[in-house]
Amino acid sequence: MALAPAITDLEQLKERPEVAALLAWNAAAVTGAKFDRNELTIWVDRTCLRQACQTLKDDGVLQYSTLADITCVDWYPSEPRFEVVYHLFSIPNKKYVRLKVKVPGSDPAVDSLVPIWPGANSFEREVFDLFGVRFDGHPNLTRIMMPENWEGHPLRKDYPVEGYR
Repeated sequence: MALAPAITDLEQLKERPEVAALLAWNAAAVTGAKFDRNELTIWVDRTCLRQACQTLKDDGVLQYSTLADITCVDWYPSEPRFEVVYHLFSIPNKKYVRLKVKVPGSDPAVDSLVPIWPGANSFEREVFDLFGVRFDGHPNLTRIMMPENWEGHPLRKDYPVEGYR
């Protein structure tokens, strides 16, 4: 059985409730979207991330009340270098949505989601520790996996294979 082709045209995805809610809130916040293999991904401008998440959480129909995961991808040497990935879950609707935020290597920072979901604390600390992406407004942005005196961020693609010596 062949898979349906991915839909990447934002115009075709405007009817999806998550995309529609974000576009109604702030059309400039959504920079792209993709529906592939029954999964929806929405790219959000990094300056609008916290408000976009609050919108999806507070929407009476969508109810994305749970932050399931935060991770990061290093696209080095491309720019923007990083992509921070958020997986949100709606318990009443039993649905996931993936948000992605592109972050430049020259200023690897994005707003913290701890004020919305306190459980974001350890996820953000892990991304900070391993990739060096800062989360503005985080209450305790310190290393969580590597020793405090560790140099660099080991999951960056330009990190030396055998570490700094």
